[in-house]
Amino acid sequence: MLNNSTKGKIVFTDNNGSFKIGKPEDTSYLYFPIASEAGLKSSLTPNLGGDSMVDQETFILEPTSVENLHNNKNTRNFWLYMEDGKVWSASGSSAEQESQKFTMDQDESAVEAGFMWHKATRASNCYDIGAEILSFVPVNENVEIMSVTIRNTGSEEKLITPIAAVPLYGRSADNLRDHRNVTSMLHRIATTEEGVLVKPTMSFDEKGHRPNNKTYFVIGHREDGTKPESFFPTVETFVGEGGSFFKPRSVYRQEEGLRAGEKMAGLEAVGGLKFSKIKLAPDESVTFNILIGVTEDEKEIEKLSKKYAYKSEVEKEFQTTKEYWQKKVNVSFYTGDKNFDEFMAWVAFQPFLRRVYGCSFLPYHDYGRGGRGWRDLWQDCLSLLFMEPDNVRQMIVANFGGVRMDGTNATIIGEGLGNFIADRNGIARVWMDHAFWPFRTLLLYINQTGDYSILKAKVPYFKDSIVRRGTVVDKKYEVVDNKQHTEDDSVYLGSIIEHLLVENLCAFYEVGQHNVLKLRGADWNDALDMASTNGESSAFSYAYAGNLLELANLIFAVSKEDGIDEIHIATELKRLLDLDSYDSVEEKTNRLAEYCRSCEGNIKGTQASIPVNVLVEKLRGMSSWMTNHLNKQEWLEGNKGEGWFNSYYDDSCRRVERFSDSDEETRMMLTGQVFAIMGNVATDEQIHKIVQAADHYLYKEAIGGYRLNTDFREVKYDLGRMFGFAYGEKENGAVFSHMSVMYANALYGRGFAKEGFKSLNALFATAMNFNVSHMYPGIPEYFDSKGRGKYPYLTGAASWYLLTMITEVFGVKGEAGNLVIAPALLKEQFDEEGKARINLTFAEKKFDIVYTNPSKLQFGEYKIKEASLNNNKLAVENNRIIIPRKVVEEQAAHEVLVVLG
Repeated sequence: MLNNSTKGKIVFTDNNGSFKIGKPEDTSYLYFPIASEAGLKSSLTPNLGGDSMVDQETFILEPTSVENLHNNKNTRNFWLYMEDGKVWSASGSSAEQESQKFTMDQDESAVEAGFMWHKATRASNCYDIGAEILSFVPVNENVEIMSVTIRNTGSEEKLITPIAAVPLYGRSADNLRDHRNVTSMLHRIATTEEGVLVKPTMSFDEKGHRPNNKTYFVIGHREDGTKPESFFPTVETFVGEGGSFFKPRSVYRQEEGLRAGEKMAGLEAVGGLKFSKIKLAPDESVTFNILIGVTEDEKEIEKLSKKYAYKSEVEKEFQTTKEYWQKKVNVSFYTGDKNFDEFMAWVAFQPFLRRVYGCSFLPYHDYGRGGRGWRDLWQDCLSLLFMEPDNVRQMIVANFGGVRMDGTNATIIGEGLGNFIADRNGIARVWMDHAFWPFRTLLLYINQTGDYSILKAKVPYFKDSIVRRGTVVDKKYEVVDNKQHTEDDSVYLGSIIEHLLVENLCAFYEVGQHNVLKLRGADWNDALDMASTNGESSAFSYAYAGNLLELANLIFAVSKEDGIDEIHIATELKRLLDLDSYDSVEEKTNRLAEYCRSCEGNIKGTQASIPVNVLVEKLRGMSSWMTNHLNKQEWLEGNKGEGWFNSYYDDSCRRVERFSDSDEETRMMLTGQVFAIMGNVATDEQIHKIVQAADHYLYKEAIGGYRLNTDFREVKYDLGRMFGFAYGEKENGAVFSHMSVMYANALYGRGFAKEGFKSLNALFATAMNFNVSHMYPGIPEYFDSKGRGKYPYLTGAASWYLLTMITEVFGVKGEAGNLVIAPALLKEQFDEEGKARINLTFAEKKFDIVYTNPSKLQFGEYKIKEASLNNNKLAVENNRIIIPRKVVEEQAAHEVLVVLG
């Protein structure tokens, strides 16, 4: 009998994030990811529902959206027929077990899981039988292994007949609602000695008919290598007339299956594998290894069959896979709160999941077709800088190749590094925030590495038929190599400094009626997509004000580092540095239009030289103008020490936010506050007022903390689709993790640690309160109006949470390549002895940094009293420790002890 003391709560079972939870099938919408580096991506519910695929065209199991998780019956399954006629599903997916849910006869069950592995355990309260199903995907193979162990938990011998059943979909996700039946006619199904193979004759859709080379398969063995005795290779043979996947006729009537060597065509397929009867003595167990996969080389199936026929080989591969993914997370935290420390292990792992899955291929994420967006490319680099820094430079340089000369960027991102694709349909959508993220990522990279030389790297520009910042599609333009060419038809290469200038200067000049940056198709909030004519984003205007100042400071720093007096930029770009006054909307838009026309086709290919001091002064002047203009125009003063910044103007040219004596009439959004603080537009006095207002209008601790906005109580067709959503869902007033974390990050960056911690802690507390969040460990995209975590695993919030914990909370960050230590830990983040600890890699060297706060002082009360590196005393200046990079590189590992008092 299983111990269900873990029902309704997450219990961590080691120090690597592995956890256990009892009776997980009593919670809806749960699923877990397992995947490989080779491309296979799967999801598993507690009852082994979910799907498995390589890409949009290659789904092994039927594609599932989140509502399918509790509706679909055609899940991975493993049936047992017992000699007394009783039938039991090892995955809990049978008609009888469904009817027993929430009764005394319900199976005892649990899920235990870790990075890329999932174990479902079940024991019958009626039949004295138990099962353990381990699922994982070997690191470099496109096969999902389902290792099923059956145990006799009774006092008498049992005779059982085991039958594995995995429905094979075997085609594109598009065919789920487009020619589902017709495409089944393409199936060619065969039984082999080990299992069932499906090879469609072609891929069929409205884009055309293409020969198919992929073979989908389900094969299996008993632990000693024994093969199945017969097969049910189609829905018709397995389910039977009048049956269902919850009550298949072949199992309940113990029908004879087909032998190896049979062939069928034009039917829906099932990997139905019937094994010979087996006797189990009391407490005896037997394991079956079921392989589910796809390949373009059928010899690979034979190879996998031999490799994983025996239990010992599967166990060995499982340990290899487990260790591989554990090593990926090379940062760990110790705060005295084990739940938080293990929660952070999952937060640190989530960026790897997004690298594998993109923004698609999990049940909530049913809106994409694979791959990542522009914003994702840059934000995922943030966490990889800490965990996989080796390839980040190459990634950053390649990603800049997606920038157009008009400051916009490619939105279709292909496979491989730096592969950007033209939109053949000429659909031009511009997200006005896109220029913000590359600089933030690059700045972190330079601070972590001291690699100023990256700014001089020469990179091409992306080119397609979309010109003038997405306002015109040049149908005459022939897409050749998707690169910007010069008048002599050579590919133009510009430095990364030039790319940054192109992005940020074009954004600066593209303003609306209020001299605020135009909203265009949307900004970070994709659902603000109905104000493309007159909408303006004050929120990201604050962000760009900060960008321009920091870009100026970076150019000044690199000039001092390398002794550079001049910066070389495309001749055409110089006109965006010649305007002296920024008060006129008309002058700014005309100047941008002139520039965009100049780079509409091929550009000259010549460059102008700009003195560094002139360029730096220009950029600082732009930032200063924006800061003053926005502060004067966008600040809203409330009552009782409250105030905040307006975030947007709608397509009717109206300011979106407002203060009213009535809370119901007051409108406030979190996004504007985040970037006003982060971009240094807000003063410290204003931050105090913002915090008061956010706590009043947006904060709700029980559902995760800070909502994205107050309830506007209208469907704003002149701003975005978000207002069509129910309030508290997704972008309309949910606790959107990404912006909540960035709010914390901004507050920490300005010295408001207590206020920042409040946001981070509310997200953690809600995520780990399983009875509220109903999710496995990690941070979701958002929490809904009841606190349920939605869209788990694939969110940029994880990268920002990790970044904030390392660089702000624990205060371990790079500065021109040197290591700076300046903690902002609150007293509640130390253990009972006043200790906190972080292990991480910096400059490819391992660091173990221990803080001791023996008097348990609060942040703001303590200072760094003394510090040592490998028992050698460190200097403390202005309450910071700076360890020169030369010192960091001298040894492979470093122990740092910091005493606070």
